[in-house]
Amino acid sequence: TMPKEPAVLRQNILDTTAAILACGIDPKKCLLFRQSLVPEHAELAWILGCFTNVPRLLRLPQWKMKRASQNSEGTVGLLTYPVLQAADILLYKSTRVPVGEDQILHLELTQDIAQHFNKKYGEFFPVPKAILSEL
Repeated sequence: TMPKEPAVLRQNILDTTAAILACGIDPKKCLLFRQSLVPEHAELAWILGCFTNVPRLLRLPQWKMKRASQNSEGTVGLLTYPVLQAADILLYKSTRVPVGEDQILHLELTQDIAQHFNKKYGEFFPVPKAILSEL
């Protein structure tokens, strides 16, 4: 949600990939890809953004906290990030999503967006449920 220098962004992508592989993810058993290379993520985020009202996004605690850390000048990317998260979940028709307590409100937004979309266009997206860790 914040602009990055291209070289730093490229290095962050490599570092994140290395961390994922170091955690034991086996690329022979799973599909590992860079989300930014899949245009459907951004396309679905745009569509879902048309189903999401701004006051709801402004009430999310993460928006309030991060905006405060940016001297009250939050960006559109920061504001709409939860809609992108919803697109990430709904694009793959996920039914269960592992989340921390701090992400429950974002998942509830995803559920609401899915229900609103389904009500208007018929059952298309499953309404995902949270998998909360006890740790």
